[in-house]
Amino acid sequence: MGGRDRGVVTSCSYEARAFGVRSGMPSRKALQLCPQAIVLNWSRGQYSKYSRWVTQIIEAKAPLFEKASVDEFYIDLTGMEKFFDPLQWTVDLRRQIMEETKLPISFGIASNKMMAKIATDEAKPNGYLQVPFGKEKEFLAPMPVSKIPGVGEHTYEILKAMGIKTIKDISEKTPEELEERLGKWGIDLWYKSQGIHHGEVSGYHEAKSISSEHTFDENKLDIDFLKSELVRLTEMANHGSLYLCR
Repeated sequence: MGGRDRGVVTSCSYEARAFGVRSGMPSRKALQLCPQAIVLNWSRGQYSKYSRWVTQIIEAKAPLFEKASVDEFYIDLTGMEKFFDPLQWTVDLRRQIMEETKLPISFGIASNKMMAKIATDEAKPNGYLQVPFGKEKEFLAPMPVSKIPGVGEHTYEILKAMGIKTIKDISEKTPEELEERLGKWGIDLWYKSQGIHHGEVSGYHEAKSISSEHTFDENKLDIDFLKSELVRLTEMANHGSLYLCR
């Protein structure tokens, strides 16, 4: 997190999350929810260092993986069961990462990306969980609808008005009923409630661009000042451009 008044939460402990604090939340709101929170200034260099470290370990072991964010990875283990136990392989990988980096690592292993993500969330803060093939619907059934990726506040309110609270409630509706209220997203939601998801693991590649943000210490209303800042930041971006040619 940055400053106490103008910063944004980049990461938070599970103790802070219990008070409703979330990543991406303004610092001021986070401190209103959890006044006793200890605020630490983040270091982009440290985040990048450990992210690269974990990436290198996974890259040396995994046949195909996707780096979804600085600390989130998907690994495709399709076909590996012919040679060894995928669960034990992943347990060993987790142990290696923890021993080398001293970081806590959680993972979920399942038949598709969505199920693996949900299983990982259930395994946190520092554990692992396998959802056996064919047990996806049973695993999801008692969970609140908010556990499905993509179900935001707006969708939640619509489902609530339909008397839907759990993922099982969604699965017991027809795709047509959900489509009538939510459009095509309703059909997709029904499939997800069955544990069905067809997203593929995208092979890892290095990022081709880096974004940066700047927050002023106080609100600025001076138009000339804002224009000069836009010019300055644009020039910085142009000088930082990198063009790759074959």
